[in-house]
Amino acid sequence: MEPKKIREGYLVKKGSMLNTWKPMWVVLLEDGIEFYKKKSDSSPKGMIPLKGSTLTSPCQDFGKRMFVLKITTAKQQDHFFQAAFLEERDAWVRDTKKAIKCIEGGQKFARKSTRRSIHLPATIDLGALYLSMKDTEKGIKELNLEKDKKVFNHCFTGSGVVDWLVSNKSVRNRQEGLVVASSLFSEGYLQPAGDMSKSAADGASENPFLDNPDAFYYFPDSGFFCEENSSDDDVIIKEEFRGVIIKQGCLLKQGHRRKNWKVRKFILREDPAFLHYYDPAGVSCGLSDAHESNCLLSLSPGKKGDEENLFEIITADEVHYFLQAATPKERTEWIKAIQKVSRTGK
Repeated sequence: MEPKKIREGYLVKKGSMLNTWKPMWVVLLEDGIEFYKKKSDSSPKGMIPLKGSTLTSPCQDFGKRMFVLKITTAKQQDHFFQAAFLEERDAWVRDTKKAIKCIEGGQKFARKSTRRSIHLPATIDLGALYLSMKDTEKGIKELNLEKDKKVFNHCFTGSGVVDWLVSNKSVRNRQEGLVVASSLFSEGYLQPAGDMSKSAADGASENPFLDNPDAFYYFPDSGFFCEENSSDDDVIIKEEFRGVIIKQGCLLKQGHRRKNWKVRKFILREDPAFLHYYDPAGVSCGLSDAHESNCLLSLSPGKKGDEENLFEIITADEVHYFLQAATPKERTEWIKAIQKVSRTGK
């Protein structure tokens, strides 16, 4: 029986021989980590066994490089991976640590199980419930919440989730709502934001999900991001963060000077139209917006012979951006979404 696939996505990996960092398609399995030069490759470039390994995060071995995690194998070989943003690194760390712990205990990897003492209605469909929660009119409202001098954007409280489940009559009482919310969290429909909810997810609480107004959560495909060192005078969302999210995800972006490829999280919005990405320092960088001086002029697939799944964006001031998706389908989806927003933004 093949090992279960737990998580996959782009990470930047440090070379084992040379001090070079290159984006890889990384797959976390129950017993190891495989990394591929391209997602479409049939065989991995390498494999890291998790049995006997340890994980270090945050890893400060490389100065200015942020969101790095280190995996040290039983044979004392170090492997370094860099995520595109904080929440992505934390998710990899959380799942990798759990996979290692399961191997040590001779257990199968499974998301945190919820309490079985309460009988849940057989009619509950977590997938359908998740879609209802995301409904723009009747679902859970995404808020900008401030705590410990940080602003958590596009998120909501744990108690807000349970409130919604009860008021929406998806559960019979608040205790049952907590179990359903924990199930949604365990299946990945909700993600933790902030120290309290992350501590609960790591096992510091009886339940993985907290019915608490100070525990923050967000939808995994939302526009969640955290602003550090905010104050009461600095909570206004920038113009580019006000639009409705059309599409988001990690893409490879080619540097303008060194021409090397880096993993970046991209978010496409409309009303106003804006495409921006995050560098590892957490800074949002705009490629284009709906203003006449800086709108999208053209977007096309890459030339023959270029990297696989490449596409190019040219802004009004003739800045060229080369991006690379993981699959042909993903590239097509990005092109269609950007062209649609570009047309409506003019």
